[in-house]
Amino acid sequence: MPLDPQAEKILKLIAKLNIPPLQTLEPAKAREITAQYRGKPRRSQPVPKVTNRTIKTPVGDIPIRIYTPKGNAPMPALVYFHGGGWVLGDLDAADSICWNISLKAECVVVSVDYRLAPEHKFPAALDDAYAALKWVVAHVVELHIDPARVGVGGDSAGGNIAAAVALMARDKGEPKLVYQLLIYPVIQNDFNTESYLKYANGFGLTRDEMIWFWQHYLADEADAQNHYASPILAEELSNLPPALIITGECDVLRDEGLAYGAKLQAAGVAVQLWEGEGMIHSFVGMAQVLDKGKDAIAYITTQLREAFGNC
Repeated sequence: MPLDPQAEKILKLIAKLNIPPLQTLEPAKAREITAQYRGKPRRSQPVPKVTNRTIKTPVGDIPIRIYTPKGNAPMPALVYFHGGGWVLGDLDAADSICWNISLKAECVVVSVDYRLAPEHKFPAALDDAYAALKWVVAHVVELHIDPARVGVGGDSAGGNIAAAVALMARDKGEPKLVYQLLIYPVIQNDFNTESYLKYANGFGLTRDEMIWFWQHYLADEADAQNHYASPILAEELSNLPPALIITGECDVLRDEGLAYGAKLQAAGVAVQLWEGEGMIHSFVGMAQVLDKGKDAIAYITTQLREAFGNC
């Protein structure tokens, strides 16, 4: 299917900004530019309660943002990890998705501001993510959360972290997770899939940018073979929580998301796949201007409500 007209319009508007390719910038400058053009969060209506705080964990202090909807406690919860290639992003970057999920899936969302690369290489982001998940489960009474209905989620690099956290929670035997939401996740250090080659340039996220992200994230080449960095390389994928994997048709990351879904299914894990036809990377976060983004949010929140309701 050709590029969606709305997505094509977005790409043309971005091109007019003449933003330098990320791989030509130092990480600090890339963060400054992306934050500048993203702007501050805009919510069409308030989630009843949004709280910023910093939590103390064994790996250090971690900033989080808690979205609490109306409802009767205890409520289900989704611990969420933002995208940005492990190098960019913060709580504001994930605000739109987290707000939508909390409001429409009627669950508490805890967004985690993990440490970024290259200042903090793998597995620092994962260590923060798992520590934050453990903190949430240890504070369920305070957060009005049902400990039997906790899932993880994330977009792009955050989807990678969510998949890795699900593996880690299974491997360590705690905490028990009931769902994993993986939105156009990074799954493997491989830049030669069909989608990587077909959509390498001109569709938003580029192949060269992803190479740049991985180079900053990993301390050495051996880390690329670690299944907590590349979840699809895990020898055993059974006994993981059900997964919803969202992909964009015109996204370099499409094929690895689909491949991970197939491998999870082969291991007996319940998997749902939803692809945004004609969509580019980050389309879910652009639901305010992309109809397919709105459709994705509607599907995600419907599936979350069903999953949490069936626990």
